[in-house]
Amino acid sequence: MQVLLINPNTKTVSYVDIADTKEALQELIGFTSIDSDEIDDNGDRLFFDEDCFIRQQANIGRFKIDSLAPVAGIGVIVNNKDGKTYQSAAVDLEALVKRVSFL
Repeated sequence: MQVLLINPNTKTVSYVDIADTKEALQELIGFTSIDSDEIDDNGDRLFFDEDCFIRQQANIGRFKIDSLAPVAGIGVIVNNKDGKTYQSAAVDLEALVKRVSFL
């Protein structure tokens, strides 16, 4: 599937192809404890490290999408409309870039 990777360290948003599994998301984010927030009505969700602010990490960038709470570290946009399966993100790159703020 094609997901959108938000990297606050490089301040980039890009497409990445990964397997449609939770394990592939965990590997891309870099942690097994992942959580998500809905970013729109079409089923797209922001997946991120659930403990991103608890971990003692130096020099980790932060970002936010729209008015969602800030996230530290890597974020991945995946469509998860039914809450069970992972699919390619519905939002396109240009639209998402306009909604992301790097902190």
